[in-house]
Amino acid sequence: MTPAQLRAYVAVVRMGSVKQAAAQLDVSESAVSLHIAQLRKEFGDKLFSRTAVGLAFTPGGLRLASRASELLGLQDRTVVEVTAAARGRRMLRVAACSLFAELAAPGLIELFTRRAADLDVELSVRDAGAFETLLLTRAVDIAIGPQPPVVDPAITCRPVMNYRLVTVVGPDHPLAGVRASAAQLREQTWLLGPSATTQLGAVPAMLRRLAVPEDQQQIFQSHAAALGEAKRGKGVAPAPAFTVAPEVRNGDLLLLAGTHTPTEDGWHSLLLDGAGTPSAAAELFRFASTSRAIQAMMRGAGVSVGHFKPAVHVTLWS
Repeated sequence: MTPAQLRAYVAVVRMGSVKQAAAQLDVSESAVSLHIAQLRKEFGDKLFSRTAVGLAFTPGGLRLASRASELLGLQDRTVVEVTAAARGRRMLRVAACSLFAELAAPGLIELFTRRAADLDVELSVRDAGAFETLLLTRAVDIAIGPQPPVVDPAITCRPVMNYRLVTVVGPDHPLAGVRASAAQLREQTWLLGPSATTQLGAVPAMLRRLAVPEDQQQIFQSHAAALGEAKRGKGVAPAPAFTVAPEVRNGDLLLLAGTHTPTEDGWHSLLLDGAGTPSAAAELFRFASTSRAIQAMMRGAGVSVGHFKPAVHVTLWS
């Protein structure tokens, strides 16, 4: 499987025909057909067939369509990064849990990159349960999120920021102003961000403690989207207190009181010890727990696009 074969396949997927793909790539139709034939032979899959209304893809063909674009994007990004490194720019790869990445990382990265004009930061959202493996295999340079139950001796773990996880509802919700019991909370529709799908973290821990049934949990593409639905009275939403403080002050959201909420939790940074760890990772490891960094995370300031490079994977097919 070569880049040329993948580019030919992606072009066929996008254009819908070998002829148009060849024109886009500025090669002959026979060259595109040869690349497709080689892929079919390697995977043992027909990938697609021609029909009267266009191309019909096999399940394997659909999967390859998304992976091919992802692989080619990674190749292009690697070329850019290597070229930048040759010009003296550094790259810092940060893994973060979804809650931290969405609500606290932008402010931290914006402040940190002000200190180093030669530094690019790539932030990827990862399951905290994979932090240890990512660090040990050097797939990332530093990880930030909930504290793992057990930490490998080769990894140093340090507290970054403590926060209070609260539960909020819209002003028109039936539980607004009510001291809710655990039984009442279990009966509610819970509006949740991606953090609810993981095992580690304050949100899944709260759901387990309250024994909220899965059919009462609605997962949204972001925590902000879940809070937006809560404002409209569609259900109950957990959130770090500092992120909803303005809405609570304005009356757009109300805090739920009760013996089961709020709860205290925190984020930790993890760094692989020893030689080979980038100096920028060690700098961020020290800086993240300072008062200036914590204030920046709570403000949620934006970040210069010139420094922040999120890891984005484009999928052609759902």
